[in-house]
Amino acid sequence: PLATSFEGRHGSVRYWVKAELHRPWLLPVKLKKEFTVFEHIDINTPSLLSPQAGTKEKTLCCWFCTSGPISLSAKIERKGYTPGESIQIFAEIENCSSRVVVPKAAIYQTQAFYAKGKMKEVKQLVANLRGESLSSGKTETWNGKQLKIPPVSPSILDCSIIRVEYSLMVYVDIPGAMDLFLNLPLVIGTIPLHPFGSRTSSVSSQGSMNMNWLGLTLPERPEAPPSYAEVVTEEQRQSSLAPLGACDDFERALPGPLFAYIQEFRFLPPPLYSEIDPNPDQPTDDRPSCPSR
Repeated sequence: PLATSFEGRHGSVRYWVKAELHRPWLLPVKLKKEFTVFEHIDINTPSLLSPQAGTKEKTLCCWFCTSGPISLSAKIERKGYTPGESIQIFAEIENCSSRVVVPKAAIYQTQAFYAKGKMKEVKQLVANLRGESLSSGKTETWNGKQLKIPPVSPSILDCSIIRVEYSLMVYVDIPGAMDLFLNLPLVIGTIPLHPFGSRTSSVSSQGSMNMNWLGLTLPERPEAPPSYAEVVTEEQRQSSLAPLGACDDFERALPGPLFAYIQEFRFLPPPLYSEIDPNPDQPTDDRPSCPSR
């Protein structure tokens, strides 16, 4: 398959069609037209619906003094997302050190360019958020803290010259020391999550649920979602990327409207039935079931 169209500072993937019209005794007419290609990535596949999680711990040392550890645990419900969605981050940060630390999260885009046996890698900040400062002995819990994905290019994973990957970094900013961080891989797709995939993800992440509703007649499979080109333009994708040097500016808000439209179905429960006759006063037919001889 053709690789997704991409424009980067150090490389690009472009497509165009060229036509020529030759006429006797006249100059030929030439026309060149560019077009965009998107390799569809369906995030409803099982590998992209699996939860991503990690845990790390760090102990700070200063000469011969050792403080308590700083621990970080983080989890997201799935690996695959589409532009416009919000990632729900579940995390717990415990600060047993003597320093004031700040939990943060950021989405990074990593571009890798391959040519003549060499590789160049560029990392860009896509979106970020900042938690509350934690003093010594304090703990902070994120119960689904949301980080919205702006309009960006989908992941490019099967191209021999350019590779575009995404990751969610949940980390603890420690003054005067190396940060404690967790990297959770992401895949940015083009086909959004439909209700059936959402149910599957919920079952895998939360454990068990009542599946009696499966005995009902389900509606038809929803129609195909809009294409990636219809929800994200090239100008929106380019404007959403920030240089890597801007990663320390966590107070900056990244604009961008919601682009992923996800169809949802509401499964209504069956009507309730009662064994008690709702009309007991109506006369009944007392004739025998079999005629008498």
